[in-house]
Amino acid sequence: MRKIIISVAPTSAQVTSIDPAELAREVLDAGQAGAAMVHMHVRDSGGQLTEDTRLFQDTVERIIRESDIVIQASTGGLSELTIEQRCAPILYDKVEIVSLNVGSVNLGEAIYRNPLGEVKYCVAQILEQGKIPEIEIFELGMIHTVLELDKQFNLPKPILFDLVLGHQGGAPATIEALIALRSCVPQDALWGITHAGRSDYTIITAAIAMGASLVRIGFEDSDYLTERERASSNAQLVAKIAGIIEAMELEVASPADVRKMLNVR
Repeated sequence: MRKIIISVAPTSAQVTSIDPAELAREVLDAGQAGAAMVHMHVRDSGGQLTEDTRLFQDTVERIIRESDIVIQASTGGLSELTIEQRCAPILYDKVEIVSLNVGSVNLGEAIYRNPLGEVKYCVAQILEQGKIPEIEIFELGMIHTVLELDKQFNLPKPILFDLVLGHQGGAPATIEALIALRSCVPQDALWGITHAGRSDYTIITAAIAMGASLVRIGFEDSDYLTERERASSNAQLVAKIAGIIEAMELEVASPADVRKMLNVR
């Protein structure tokens, strides 16, 4: 039976405070609901992106005391941080997966800068530390960039693509865009779906039916539980996705499954 990874991204970009104990509990509850991986940015106590990993590490240590959920650190997000600062969490030994951004894109009125030199720096850091990249794809050309990077760096296999739909300036959240992006993902790669600004589950369900191995869900992307109801916790969103996966007669992946699927060391 095909296994689907649920990755929870628990923190909205609009958050104004971070409490490690509260965030850890949110992640642990999401894990109980079916999340096998957590995607987290490094933030300070005011919710701003930072290179200071102390609160991030505090949160992770609280999580792993009670769970074997796979830890993924983000190297992205809109900020004035340098690429060296963005890559700070790669050095933390509890991080297993690292999000990798391979090109620049408009996000609303902002420019999400990922020039190729900085991308290569990030790739080199990920590989040097023995981490696995999850590559975020905001538009079609980024898939080609990954294939070129693979020629130079021999990326860990299978390559994991996360097709990100719904950001203003990036690929739209439409079936047509999903089909186009999916058609360019290599046959021997794995891919997942992130639907930013989601108010229903149509795109996510379609992606699962089309062969997605990963679904990202959580307050970072949307808190809609239904078109009329907002979730009060990330665990509610995870449980909703787990129910959809099981209704499709597929299996929700465990953390051990994730490590096996992605060849995590």
